[in-house]
Amino acid sequence: MERSKVYFTTFRTTLQENLQQKLMRLMLTAGMDQIDFENKYVAVKLHFGEPGNLAYLRPNYARTVVDLIKQLGGKPFLTDCNTLYVGGRKNALDHLESAYQNGFNPYNLGCHLLIADGLKGTDDVDVPVDGDYVKNAKIGRALMDADIVISLTHFKGHEAAGFGGAIKNIGMGGGSRAGKMEMHSAGKPIVYTEKCIGCGACAKTCAHGAPVLANRKMRIDLEKCLGCGRCIGACPVDAIDAANDESTTILNCKMAEYTKAILDGRPHFHISLVCDVSPVCDCYGVNDIPVIPDIGMFASFDPVALDLACADACNKMPRSGEFEYADGEKDLFHALHTVTDWRAQISHGVKIGLGSDDYELIQI
Repeated sequence: MERSKVYFTTFRTTLQENLQQKLMRLMLTAGMDQIDFENKYVAVKLHFGEPGNLAYLRPNYARTVVDLIKQLGGKPFLTDCNTLYVGGRKNALDHLESAYQNGFNPYNLGCHLLIADGLKGTDDVDVPVDGDYVKNAKIGRALMDADIVISLTHFKGHEAAGFGGAIKNIGMGGGSRAGKMEMHSAGKPIVYTEKCIGCGACAKTCAHGAPVLANRKMRIDLEKCLGCGRCIGACPVDAIDAANDESTTILNCKMAEYTKAILDGRPHFHISLVCDVSPVCDCYGVNDIPVIPDIGMFASFDPVALDLACADACNKMPRSGEFEYADGEKDLFHALHTVTDWRAQISHGVKIGLGSDDYELIQI
């Protein structure tokens, strides 16, 4: 079998070529123009950044991707799904406002933004996977309606997945609220009774009668609960959350299965920028200093090979002395978060046919 090709370039520039021009050259050299974009709807999946976090990718990079898609005849839109947790992106209105604050708007980007799972994170599509852990992935509808998927990823550390690469950007990021709940947990929410004010908003939004009021506090009847996550979005005081009771190994495997559900049966291409490698995700409203120096830009048709190439490159870099690392741990991301198991997303991705762990790194 032919090795997967991963293309790479550093962030070094010349007076004749800036970073956006270099990214354009990387995408073309990697073969993104081999995709038939003519009159196709193209979802550019990325993370808009949580307000207060400054490690997210600059919108300028997204503009370069959009410009190439339009040059090739495509109809691009930038997209992400609402978050499961409390923050500035848990519904489409807040999500778009956060994106605009961070510079992602139609005037800067030359295309529109769509929150893939709708206003409250419930506009999803059941996509058959029949995986080891997921049978039907719950994916944001707008993402599944696209003809082509392009991922633009800020590669960084993550406290649960080990790192956030293309698989996390697509799989976790493409899941609706119910999908994210399925990946993070056994699929059922919990109520923090000390926060609950007994207003009944969760009961009103539930179609199955799972929230039950007792002594002016809600509880979830797990026999009736289907794990849709509507109650999480409805709660005005953020008293309901996913249980987060799944192991990090299974979390990574589920992300790979969700990624396969999104990518199967249509063209896709992936770009990852390894810069401002923060120790945790861009989902926080704050970011720490980078744990390693900036490395460069990577691109591939294979998301598994791309993630592994980025991780391998990170592991070759000197580490910032500002952080505590597990003694003797050679792997950067496991040294940062010893409970994580990022290699599970790679090995499981190979097992289910998402991509390959045998890659050729081609520097341009």
